Amino acid sequence: MSRQWHDLYTPADRASLYLRAASKRKISGDRLPDHGLRCFIRVQPDNLAAYRRLCHFPDDGRLPGTYPHVMAFTLQLQLMTAPDFPFPLLGLVHLHNCIEVQRPLGAIEGLRFAVYAHNLQPHAKGGTFDLVTEAEDAIGLLWRETSRMLVRGLKLDGTAGELVADDPESLPEATRWYADSDIGRRYARVCGDYNPIHLSAVSARLFGFPAAIAHGMWTKAIALAALRGHLPHSGYAIEVDFRKPVRLPSEVVLSASEAGPAGKLRLDGHGEILHMSGQWRPV
Repeated sequence: MSRQWHDLYTPADRASLYLRAASKRKISGDRLPDHGLRCFIRVQPDNLAAYRRLCHFPDDGRLPGTYPHVMAFTLQLQLMTAPDFPFPLLGLVHLHNCIEVQRPLGAIEGLRFAVYAHNLQPHAKGGTFDLVTEAEDAIGLLWRETSRMLVRGLKLDGTAGELVADDPESLPEATRWYADSDIGRRYARVCGDYNPIHLSAVSARLFGFPAAIAHGMWTKAIALAALRGHLPHSGYAIEVDFRKPVRLPSEVVLSASEAGPAGKLRLDGHGEILHMSGQWRPV
């Protein structure tokens, strides 16, 4: 379809967007908007340095593969809290994330981002849509992210069985780390994602979680940092399914294939809980 674009000088104030998100609690329609948002966003060196420390990325002159997600987060927030967006932001569940690094992410002062939502599909628990974020430099497309989001309780025509991914094979342990009780608050301060389910046990219980849970994109980022020796600098995609949330605090174990152009990964917790599974491949 032909997509209309709204070009912005700068994203809206994040605090106002969170107020807008808090005010919408019900589904208001079953069609995604046919427009997207575009904006040039500059790298903030202090924020980038804080992100590297938080997620254990080295300062190697390149943006971490997950960092454009952080740069574009407010633009994503603005799209999904607009009056014509039919689903409440609070309550969306991040099921799947795929990041493609088309070319090396070095010597970047800013990127032109485009954000849109499409591919609304029925799901056994409601419906899903894809939130797509693309980043371009002067040459063209540099980076793309597709996040599949679940809208619980959405009723759509058609039927769809719940896709249950097979448990991944056993893999050699790569590393393990401890996700402490305040990692959700520390990630929020750096990345701006103040979803209550990540901030404290008290706020998480308001949304049906017995404890605060780690941000999925923090989990993916720290896994990507740990696997940087397994992956090329560019020309790859890394995709993950978020399975069971990481309750805070807890220890997790990252296992992965040997270094190569393609491979698999999994993140496990105690008690044979599978938190995340995925793979990387050339693009």
